[in-house]
Amino acid sequence: MNTAIQRFDETRDALLSALGERDWEAIGKLDETCRGCIDDMLTADVVDEAQIKAKLEGLLEVYRDLLDATIGERQAIATEMSQINQAKSAAKVYHLFS
Repeated sequence: MNTAIQRFDETRDALLSALGERDWEAIGKLDETCRGCIDDMLTADVVDEAQIKAKLEGLLEVYRDLLDATIGERQAIATEMSQINQAKSAAKVYHLFS
């Protein structure tokens, strides 16, 4: 059980680090690894339910932060795309009158 929890903690820490760096590829891989870590913790012979609950609640906070970051990134991209489209429209108008 201790190795499952240690692996879980290491994966969660790596996920936080990747989130801080906005390394979306690493986040995708770590998400898959995290799912395996959860399965390992839940199927371990000795289960301390209180500890697992605390670990999962902590992970939930990480995923909330991740969701907030992805929403922010998506909004930034949408804003940038809107500005690009406005610039293209302005360029077309400029070419019509030049």
